[in-house]
Amino acid sequence: MSNHHEVTSPSQFQQLLSTDLNRVSVLNFWAEWAEPCKQMNAVTIELAKKYPSILFLQIEAETQADIAESFDIESVPSLILLRGHTLLQRITGADAPALTSAVARFATGSSVNPQSKTDLPPVKASDTVVEKEDPSEDLESRMTRLMNQSQVVLFMKGSPDAPRCGFSRRICGLLRDQKVEFTHFDILSDENVRQGLKKRNDWPTFPQLIINGEFVGGLDIVQEMVENGELTEALAI
Repeated sequence: MSNHHEVTSPSQFQQLLSTDLNRVSVLNFWAEWAEPCKQMNAVTIELAKKYPSILFLQIEAETQADIAESFDIESVPSLILLRGHTLLQRITGADAPALTSAVARFATGSSVNPQSKTDLPPVKASDTVVEKEDPSEDLESRMTRLMNQSQVVLFMKGSPDAPRCGFSRRICGLLRDQKVEFTHFDILSDENVRQGLKKRNDWPTFPQLIINGEFVGGLDIVQEMVENGELTEALAI
């Protein structure tokens, strides 16, 4: 189908979305490990057949982390409806009736009250930090304290027992498999810390692993460190 695409890169995403700024688009953020996503993936395929004028984009949230982060996707499935760069509606969870109703409504061109609008491109992989006007010293001191609360600190979405994204779930599994003791901080509970860490560590996504008060990396880097033995070395210091 010409109106249903699997997104493979931020540049492809921008190109597809910017082709017609008057067109309604449905962004379906999903993950392989989340069973409810299978239902919503099937629903979007059927809706794409029924509404050829609407653009449907399948976005694997973990693979396309920059895109997911730019839309503040905190769980899957999550669906974003846009007209051009204007946010029309956000649907969280496997709510097929809500999605079907929204698509039908916006397909008719009925008047809507946009939830937000921007003249900027919808995503830019290298620029996902949102600046905050908090007193920098206070925030910096708090981040320093949080990063040094134990030898290993994981800034993640959710908690180790109830992670709220696949990346966080997987890195917790890695650390537990390596018998690494760690404390955690849920970045969804404090937007100031969340945005501040992105800037401080020059790293736009989460989770972020800290060892001995120093930023180490995200899931991919930690995975590599486990495989080549560098994680054990870092913990021994």
